[in-house]
Amino acid sequence: MFLRQLEPRTARTTSEVLNFALWPFAVMTVLHQVIVKATNFNITDDFGPVYKASLAFLNGRPIYAENFNLVDPHYLYPPSGTLLIAPLAIIDPDKSKWCFDGLNAVAILIAWYLLLKLFKLSIKSYAAPLLMLLMFSSETVINTLAFGNVNGCILLAEVAFIALLLARRELWAGAIMGLAIAVKPTIAPMLLIPLMRRQWKVFLPALGIPIALTAIALPLIKDPMDYLHRTLPYSMQARDYFNSSIPGTAAYWSLPSPLVWGIRIGMGVLVLISLWLLYRYYRNDELFFICTSSGILLLAEFLISGLGQQYYSMLLFPFLMTVVLRNSVLRNWPAWLAIFGFTTFDKWLLDHWQSVGRDIEYLRITFGWGLLLFVTFCVLGDRYLTARREGRLDSGIDPSFLLTDRNTATMPDAPRPQRTPAPDTTTATIAPADPDDEQPAAAPDEAGVLR
Repeated sequence: MFLRQLEPRTARTTSEVLNFALWPFAVMTVLHQVIVKATNFNITDDFGPVYKASLAFLNGRPIYAENFNLVDPHYLYPPSGTLLIAPLAIIDPDKSKWCFDGLNAVAILIAWYLLLKLFKLSIKSYAAPLLMLLMFSSETVINTLAFGNVNGCILLAEVAFIALLLARRELWAGAIMGLAIAVKPTIAPMLLIPLMRRQWKVFLPALGIPIALTAIALPLIKDPMDYLHRTLPYSMQARDYFNSSIPGTAAYWSLPSPLVWGIRIGMGVLVLISLWLLYRYYRNDELFFICTSSGILLLAEFLISGLGQQYYSMLLFPFLMTVVLRNSVLRNWPAWLAIFGFTTFDKWLLDHWQSVGRDIEYLRITFGWGLLLFVTFCVLGDRYLTARREGRLDSGIDPSFLLTDRNTATMPDAPRPQRTPAPDTTTATIAPADPDDEQPAAAPDEAGVLR
């Protein structure tokens, strides 16, 4: 049956044309990123420090002895993460990185499939290859695989967490989030979502698993206190390289501290207002509420915290997928201008105008995240002000055209106008039947007409 799907045939509908055109691009892009990008040499190597730390852990040597005066990638994983990734050092470095990249690629593909299911998109529709192509063409996926980072697994954990929250599988959702936090605490703000939804059972495994893994790992690590005294303080600082957060950008351009704090506080206010509007008016629209809230929380983490890197944007995929929902806040061009800024693999460095090109290249991620957060706030705020002006806050703040469609869909059936049967011109010699016995002509089937 699967091989019959690969049989070449001519497309008959627009959907089939898009399917036949997009699937080869999507599959070959995936293969290129996994086989070429992930295995070729790259000047940035996130996996090297991870492998060295895992090897040191297995051999009882110090782990957290990094020289933070260098700009090379550093090992910043907490002890709980060290315990989980230690098996990577069982085999040689090259094979270990290939296995690690393969694991991340599989995790991204599973996340892709779960996103289709979450948003009720068929794998047979052209949305499936289009989503796969866009995901694997983005900077975040390309560099995650090229650098050897764990972001693909964290994305899968995030999408699974959302799916399990929606299914009310709270303990499983908490367990997956706990494992993700144990490796990469950047995802921790997602716990505010079950807090707002009062899904208290999530927190038992979500907090218990990292604590338990840390308790197990600390006696096994030769230098556990160096993590607390050296690595943790460094990871909370705003470094001035490879850092697109507001503090990191400000450190690079030597901006005054009051201005930086003003921007961070301003962005924090936008986040709080947006979350309040979502909670007040959309918490019963579960998929939209959870995915949009996750995007706002993670954008705040990337922008306001001390460290934000472009390939963190992979965690925004569930938020970006809300564009298929009719009440999405992303159905406007400024949102996609912002998304272009932090997802594309383009480089804006200019040979003839080096300072201008460098500024554009270094600022586009920060501006993209900030603009998307600002657009989300503006859309929700405009909906609220419009609904208040029209006196319909009690019925929600969705745009009026959505309310009209919803009311039309829920109206009781109205009397349908009678159809006048078309005259039969194929049998002119047959005498007309008695009007009392005449049956109304059947309406043509809509799907048949479209075919």
